This record gives sequence, structure tokens and C-alpha cells, in this order.
Amino acid sequence: MRLFLLLVLLFPSTLWAQTRTPSHCIALAEAIPGAAYVTPASLPEVAREEVYLHYIAHASFLIRSHGGLNMVTDYTGFTGTLPFLPDVVTMNQAHETHWTAFPDPAIPHPLPGWGEFGEGVEHHLDLGEVLVRNVSTDIRSAFSGVEPKGNSIFIFEMAGLCIGHLGHLHHAPDPAQYAAIGRLDVVLAPVDGGFTLDLPTMISVLKRFKSSIVIPMHWFSGFALEGFLDGMAGEFDIVRLDGPTLTVSLDRLPSRPTIMVLRPAYINVPR
Repeated sequence: MRLFLLLVLLFPSTLWAQTRTPSHCIALAEAIPGAAYVTPASLPEVAREEVYLHYIAHASFLIRSHGGLNMVTDYTGFTGTLPFLPDVVTMNQAHETHWTAFPDPAIPHPLPGWGEFGEGVEHHLDLGEVLVRNVSTDIRSAFSGVEPKGNSIFIFEMAGLCIGHLGHLHHAPDPAQYAAIGRLDVVLAPVDGGFTLDLPTMISVLKRFKSSIVIPMHWFSGFALEGFLDGMAGEFDIVRLDGPTLTVSLDRLPSRPTIMVLRPAYINVPR
């Protein structure tokens, strides 16, 4: 018993980490024994080898693992009226709708997508069940300038899947960036057609990724969304869902590349 307590004190993250099914985007061999996380009663249970996605608003998604890890993309500090504390939040600096200067200090892993001007940032956060990493891209800065490495594409490797959030993407990735990103099974893509990439370029980027599932985000009107869907029709199936959530797994990915249209909704306390 004394030996166990000593191990807990010295190596807590190793003892309690979840094991991640290796993904194929950049293969990683993991063999970390773990115990189950306690699942908050207010959020849904997630089956083994599945990932739960909830489109919150704008470019924010909740990504939830089987072990109960909660990750929120482009975190603004507000996810709805349901009180819960994410384990990981990612942020991009393009606009205040993509980040907060004051993330709750109790959040274990706040990950900004930028560093010092022009230097970018590198994240490789291994939580056992989930690996979160980023690939820096450039953004347009004030007065029509360019900030090198001022944006991040965040990639979540979990349940054998690679899920990529393109952030506030302002240019097509170059060959080195495509290689660093790797194969994406699910991609969360801004499709506003102007504030980020123009639609023809975004469509070209997504066709190159050849992801099984594309979830459009960052659309300000039905007009922008429909323009994107028209451009993707033919090579991609289009499925319109009534709500904000989707559960995905490696063994149930669609046989044809598919656009899954989610309707954003805050995560609120059930009435």
C-alpha cells in the first residue's frame, strides 16, 4: 500500500492516463496502462473507440473522448449554461471570437495557437487517450500585413482517428505543412469564403485532404454555407443533420467523402 501511494505521488499522470488507439495520420505506439475517468453526469457517455463532437458556435467544438476528456476548440470562455471545465482548450488569435485572454485558471491545458510574432508555437500534448498537436500557418495581420505562423491547425489523435481543426486558415498549406498535418479522417473547416480562405481555395484544400468527413464551420449565413456545399457537390455526399452533435468512429466512417452539416448550439443545462 505504501509503495502504491508513493507511485501515485511521483507518477500521477502515468498511473491515471488512458491508452490511445494509434492513429494512422502519424503513427504513435503507446502502451500506457490506465484507469477510467469519472464521467460528468451532465455530458454524454462516449463508447469505446468513439469520439463525440458538439458544434458549439462559430469555430468552437466540444470534442469528447470515451475516458471523459473534454476539449474545446477556438475557446472564447463561454460554451453555454452547462457548467463544466474543459481539460484542453485551443485558441487562435485572429479575432476575439476565437480566443479569450482570460481562460479559467483551473483549465489544465490552455493551448494558444500562436507565440511571439513570427515564431509560432509548438504543442505536443500527450494525455494517453488523446494526443493534441498543432501545425502553424500564417495569418493576415493588421493593415494587410502577414504574421508568419500566427495561426494553428490543431490535430486531435484519438480512437484511431485524426480530427483536424483548421482554425482561421488564410492560405493553402504548403507541402511541408500538408506532410506535418498528415491524413485527416475528420476535418473542421471554415467556409465563410472571405474572412478566412476564399471558397475555391478552401474547396481545393479539402479535396486534397480527402477526409472521410468534413464539418463546415465559421459560416455567417446560409448563403455562404450553400455556396460551399454547391462547390463540394459531386465528389462529396452531403448529409444535413438536425442538431449540433455527431459521434464518429474509425470503423463507421462513410465509404464516400461526406459533408456533415451540423447546426451550432450552446451546451446548455437541460430544461
